[in-house]
Amino acid sequence: MSASTTASSSSVRPERVAHAHVRDVPLGADLGTLALVTVDNGLDHTRPTTFGLAGLAELHAVLVEQQRRASAGEVVAVAVTGKPYYLAAGADLTLVSQIVDDAAARAVAASGHATFRLLGEMGVPTFAFVNGAALGGGLELALSCDYRTVQADVRALALPETYLGLVPGWGGCYLLPRLVGVAGALDLILTRPLANNRMTDAGGALAIGLVDAMLHPADFLERSIAWAADVLRGVIAVDRRPLDPPELWDAACTAARASLEARLHGSRPAPYRALALVAAGRDRDRDTAFAAEDDALTELIMSDELRAGLYGFDLVTRSSKRPVGAPDAALTRPVRSVGIVGAGLMASQLALLLARTLGVPVVMRDLDDDRVAAGLAAVRTAVDKMAARGRLSPREANRLVGQITGTTALTDLAQADLVIEAVTETLALKRRVFAELEAVVSPQTVLATNTSALSVTAMAAGLRHPERVVGLHFFNPVAQMPLVEVVRTGMSSDEAVATAFSVATSAGKTAVLVADRPGFVVNRLLLRMLAEVTAAVGDGTSVTTADAALRPLGLPMGPFALMQLVGLPVALHVLESLHDDLGDRFPLSPGLRSLVEQGRRVVAERTGEGEPPVDPSIQEAFGPVRDTALDGPGVLDAVLSGLAEEVGLMLTEGVVREPQQIDLCMVLGAGWPLHLGGIVPYLDRTGYSERVLGRRLLPPGVASVLRA
Repeated sequence: MSASTTASSSSVRPERVAHAHVRDVPLGADLGTLALVTVDNGLDHTRPTTFGLAGLAELHAVLVEQQRRASAGEVVAVAVTGKPYYLAAGADLTLVSQIVDDAAARAVAASGHATFRLLGEMGVPTFAFVNGAALGGGLELALSCDYRTVQADVRALALPETYLGLVPGWGGCYLLPRLVGVAGALDLILTRPLANNRMTDAGGALAIGLVDAMLHPADFLERSIAWAADVLRGVIAVDRRPLDPPELWDAACTAARASLEARLHGSRPAPYRALALVAAGRDRDRDTAFAAEDDALTELIMSDELRAGLYGFDLVTRSSKRPVGAPDAALTRPVRSVGIVGAGLMASQLALLLARTLGVPVVMRDLDDDRVAAGLAAVRTAVDKMAARGRLSPREANRLVGQITGTTALTDLAQADLVIEAVTETLALKRRVFAELEAVVSPQTVLATNTSALSVTAMAAGLRHPERVVGLHFFNPVAQMPLVEVVRTGMSSDEAVATAFSVATSAGKTAVLVADRPGFVVNRLLLRMLAEVTAAVGDGTSVTTADAALRPLGLPMGPFALMQLVGLPVALHVLESLHDDLGDRFPLSPGLRSLVEQGRRVVAERTGEGEPPVDPSIQEAFGPVRDTALDGPGVLDAVLSGLAEEVGLMLTEGVVREPQQIDLCMVLGAGWPLHLGGIVPYLDRTGYSERVLGRRLLPPGVASVLRA
């Protein structure tokens, strides 16, 4: 990709060229020679091989030469493989994000097709030896071959394009349904990417026919070459499934379209474009299908959705590994045992997570034997489920259960290096817990709170060592949610904060440093959103109108489903807490309080795919619908205006050091759609930042990636 095709900037990094190295492998006198092409960018395994225009051009030239050799009888087969740990990770997305015109976008699309299709038109059998991760274009490279082997320990095979805002545009939408069937293809192209980019491992790929053989890692390349020779000799025959009949193809695509509507409500174009390519691909020839992929890829490369998606993807995969504001890791105190005050839902989840990831003993303490027993039973149930799914061996399951014990005696936490309180969200109770703990633990013990909104500073007030207190805000469900907000007070020591970061990252989470301000990041913004919605309903907007108003954003669920998920009493408690701390920007909701007092649900029970609908009968708790109330666009406008105001105030208050941290929190902690890039670029791009605050929120260098 030349500088002329990208945004003009001295900071644009050059392409990391994926070189194509060829060596001839003799297969025996009865067969002849296999040309083995290894794709390798020459960098270590932390920087995967990706394709830009220069790399595609080099691979194209190498494959054309192999095609000539095949025609001349010099080689009997061609195979492609990658450097250790990677076949290839697709297109170089950093360079793609810098493309500024349609011609450059189309060049990327067309170059991929022109190069990869040579593997399907070689004149001799072609093989992909998938020795590592094959993502996006890397998997399409393998799909273009006639046969595929995979190393048994490979865990990352995927077409993540629709997750980012693209389509599998180098042959994937056409080739994959012909290989694994249309239902399997739609699972890989749509369902898995839209489920937080789920990967397929080697065993799963073999089961669905994505690959033809799974071979041992120790001598994978040698076994693959021998397997290819047996195919050429006719010793091994690989059966291919017939093309799905039209009625099956149409039914699968119709079901996929209904699923997209139930989940996305038309909020982002890429999944729908990918589905359209698959739907039309059955009756198209290769040239027509690839031309349609070129058109879709060209359009989407130039879209705001892609640029926002790449911005969010960069935050998640890179920035999250270098947390802003984290103290020197050398200051981390060793954590050899963990105490947890409480044995309820969050406490038992935390105990299991930390015992498993830190490999240390964990003690849960609660007030009576019944509560302790219930917490330990919850741990046992969760471990049994993991074992039943094959995620733990029976031996590992027993060891893990043995690491977690329960007690009613606070003194049993005396030897813990870290104690996390996970009791009811009441400030007075949490203060009492910390005061009692300080009397029994070592002065070096780090005390952490899992509070979701309360003041950590207030909890530490009056302690002899307030500097050891930090917030470790995990999200529910603890095992699945990837974010931890590390809350630093004005008194928290670098050692305590460094220890909190170490615990969070060792637990497999992304840690973001936040200041001790009400609601921190995620709950403050989510509750501002919910406050605007409940205020509109209280002023006469119907609950069905308000619930549907945010669908254009493509959020994981509507506002009432979110309230039901977190629990109406919890939502009410946090709203009232933020109202007390931050004022009328978080208006109280008599309707919500009435629903809590009645013990009502606000959405129907889930019966199928997509979010459950709001229960219209809850309207009575909020009052009558009025003709003068906000309509759907009005509710959305109020929500976005409120969010812009709140983000601006949070940055002014120093809740985080830079706006990108807010996006990281919202993507990982609230499921804010990646195609929006998080919340800040969306507010900038749609003009809400300037309208409400008089300025854009993202720095100029970041904002330039998001086309205005």
